[in-house]
Parts: sequence; structure tokens; C-alpha cells
Amino acid sequence: MSVVVPFRALRPTPDAVGKVASVPYDVVSTEEARQLARDNALSFLHVTRAEIDLPAETSPYDGRVYAQAVRNFEELKRAAPLVQESEPSLYFYRLKMGAHEQTGVAGCFSLDEYDAGLVKKHEKTRRDKEDDRTRHMIELRAQTGIVFLTYRASAAIDKMTARATAAPPLFDLAAPDGVRHAVWRASGADRDMLISAFAALPALYVADGHHRVASAARARAEIARDGGRTADAATFIATAFPDTQVRIEAYNRTVKDLADQTPEAFLAALASAGVGVGPGASIPDRAGEVSMYLAGRWHRLTLPAVAPGTPRDESLDVEVLQRRVLEPLLKVGDPRSDKRIDFVGGARGPQELERLVQSGKAAVAFSMFPVSVDDLMSIADAGGIMPPKSTWFEPKLRDGLLVHLI
Repeated sequence: MSVVVPFRALRPTPDAVGKVASVPYDVVSTEEARQLARDNALSFLHVTRAEIDLPAETSPYDGRVYAQAVRNFEELKRAAPLVQESEPSLYFYRLKMGAHEQTGVAGCFSLDEYDAGLVKKHEKTRRDKEDDRTRHMIELRAQTGIVFLTYRASAAIDKMTARATAAPPLFDLAAPDGVRHAVWRASGADRDMLISAFAALPALYVADGHHRVASAARARAEIARDGGRTADAATFIATAFPDTQVRIEAYNRTVKDLADQTPEAFLAALASAGVGVGPGASIPDRAGEVSMYLAGRWHRLTLPAVAPGTPRDESLDVEVLQRRVLEPLLKVGDPRSDKRIDFVGGARGPQELERLVQSGKAAVAFSMFPVSVDDLMSIADAGGIMPPKSTWFEPKLRDGLLVHLI
């Protein structure tokens, strides 16, 4: 059973939505957020990254940042304006990027089910990032970032989605990056049928937004501990997309140096380690292959085969690359904390990898073949954890379109 709960969303008016909607808080640096919001007082980045309105040297975790976020949120409610729905509703949220299109159901989902493992996760979270979003939620008494869920597709939900989205949307926004964001409101009988259809789903899966949902769980506990009202805090805002529509792009790697090796010595070490090396293109053709940019050229790496019966999370290319190449040959330790490795979302393309190496910011870059949605769900079903930075979801949901007040 999967519980979806209607809520009274706080949202922009249709006239203001283009100014308010912003990129997710965690895909941009402070400086990038400052540039994006510089000439737009209504950008939701003033709420999610409020350090942009404080002196440049201010830490994003400074107490003044959360106080500024509260002030900015209250001002945005008035100036945009932001309005609250008159009755609890669910929403259909469509993302369209080029020829790709995906439509999910936005609503609130049960933290009890998350705690019980019925909303399944596949990533570990960092305490410092949880601390930040937990405090942000408690200070604002709002969940401002939408979690990205997926589920095994349901014909019943697909049918309801097709019928509802044939009508004019509440919002239809063309974002600056070319992605279109359209939202339809579902109330009354349509809302109730969606609730029943979700109840038939055996599980939901966190695709993107592990820190948001983990922080929501912590915020609920802290509000309850302090004697506050917890009914609204017992859920987290998310959009759930059918697995047949979700697209995962590669999450690529760069390493700052070759651990005191020349490019020629590193190539020889790869061959000695059982890694096939040959000329290749900038994007691998299949799982088990990695494209490597080194010394101005692309190479195709064929990773060593994993032993039969190896758990799926240990068989992913990112894990085999880490275990057989990055750790033993380039001395990269824990990829969650080693400062010599960086990660580049596949949406930036191989050109970004070339640029980083050619500029001297990295010595070598690895272009990965993306994992599948089935990989993600199978690993989560088995209670496994995917290697860090395994998945990059594109297109991404926008902040500020739908806010859940707690």
C-alpha cells in the first residue's frame, strides 16, 4: 500500500509562476544561485539559498541565513503573491525536455511508510546536509523542495493522468533551460480516485531527494519533541513518476591528478590491472564500458567482469571503476569525502569533461554508461545502497511551484 495525501499547496499565481520558479537548491553553488536571482526579486532561490542576500563571506549554514530565509519567504508570499489552495488537492506535474516527456502525481507522502521501508531509498545521506534542510523546514514551517519518487507503472494511474492532462493546465512554464513545467490540479472525485489507485501500489522509490525526505523525517521528530502540531509534518511533498517514463543520465567522474604517474604509466597500469584499453568515443555504448579522456584523447575502457552471483549494487560500473581503477591505481579513497574526485552530471555532456581536463582542473575524466531504473528499484528492493553519485536525473523539478506548509 502507498499512501498519497492531498494538501493545501502554497503556490504562485499563474502570472507570477515564471518569476518564482527556480532550480533546485542543491544543483547550484551559492555564487551560481546569486547570479540566477540577481535581477529577480521573486526568485524562489531567495528562500532556498538565502545566503545570496547576505555578505559574500557568509556560510550557508550561518544562523543568519535561516532568519533571512524566513524574512524572504514572508515577503515573497506578499509580493508574488503566493496563494494557498482552498481545499486539499493533488496535482499532475509534467516535465518536457526536447522529445522526452514524463508526468507524475504531486502530493504528500507518508513519513510512517518511509520509516517502515515502504518508501524505499538507495542512497546514504550526509548529516550536515540533513542538518541544513531540517533547520530550514523548521524555521519556515514549510517543505520547499519536492522529492522525486518513482513507482512501477500502473495502468489505472496512467489512464487518470491522460484524462486529466487533456485539459488546460494551472501552470505551463517554459524555464530558461528549455524544460517545460506544466501542472494540473486534481480535486473532488479525481483526487479520490488517485488516492485509491496509489493504495494499490506495493512500494514507492526515492529517485532524487534523499536528503529532503530524511530531513522531513527529522523535522517531524523535532516539532513533536518541542510540543508542536505534527499532523502536517507527518508527510513530505513529492512527485511520483511511473518508472516507464523516468530517465537516468550518467553521473561522470573527474580526478584531479594521476597519483604521480605519467599518462603513459597510467595506461600501462590499467592494462596490467585487467582493464581493456583502446581508442573510443566520448560516450560508452553499453554497460561494462567507460569512456576515458586523458592527455587530449578519448579511450574506451572495458571493465573486468564481475563474478557470478555478485550483488547488483556491487556490479554497477561506477562501483567496479572505483574498486578496480580509481582506488588501486589513482589512490582515490572514499568517493563521498575524497577531495581529489569530482562528479559531473551527464546533462553537461562530454564537452564539460574535456573542458575540465584541458583547463587543468582535472587530469583525467571518466564518462559512464547510465544505470537503469530497474537497477535502482532492484537494489532498493534488496535493501542495498547504490554507490555514491550513481544516478543523475534529468529533467529536474523546480522549486517554488508547490510548497507544503507544516
